Amino acid sequence: MVGVVRRDSGLYGYERSLRRGGFDLVAGTDEAGRGACAGPLVAAAVILRPSTRIEGLADSKLLTPRRRERVYAEVVARALAWTVVSLDPGECDTLGMHVANLAALRRAVMRLAVPPDFVLSDGFAVDGLGLPNLGVWKGDQVAACVAAASVVAKVTRDQMMVRAHDSYPEYAFDIHKGYCTGLHQERLDRHGPSPIHRWCFDNVRRAAGTRAAASSSPSAID
Repeated sequence: MVGVVRRDSGLYGYERSLRRGGFDLVAGTDEAGRGACAGPLVAAAVILRPSTRIEGLADSKLLTPRRRERVYAEVVARALAWTVVSLDPGECDTLGMHVANLAALRRAVMRLAVPPDFVLSDGFAVDGLGLPNLGVWKGDQVAACVAAASVVAKVTRDQMMVRAHDSYPEYAFDIHKGYCTGLHQERLDRHGPSPIHRWCFDNVRRAAGTRAAASSSPSAID
């Protein structure tokens, strides 16, 4: 298992520790979109080569969009293996977000072209992999392979939400990417849920109910 990893060991400390323990191929996995009330849930898995260092690599949330795009290009060009999967809103509704999150992470790892020896994930371990794995608190900030997966997942999902904006421009998905911002809620209340909203979120159901009630109310000048 992982030995003691010092706080000052840097972003690649977990991978170094695992390789000293005999786990040569370490995969990191992370998701984007769990907290969004619209759009897909996207998960990625990445195995970095032992000698690879990605300039500017960090937790995707700490990077500007332009820097994320640059880091994404470096990761997909230089990683030993990487993969990304998405679950549509309907599957998220059916499974519930926690189960959907685990399913997406599991699928991403299992679809890697090169099987890993060990898996690191952000926050909590992923069961059902048949591989040794470890959930790391703030893993996308302290483990390079998890940070790389966070960038791949985030950039992929953002691109998907920009394309969704072309189909549903009234919701401004290109700006808020489906997360529960004030702008998103205002558009949701005004237009009601779109086909890519998640009904497992209370605010989506409330917006649908409010809009339905408003449309059935008698006119003030009837």
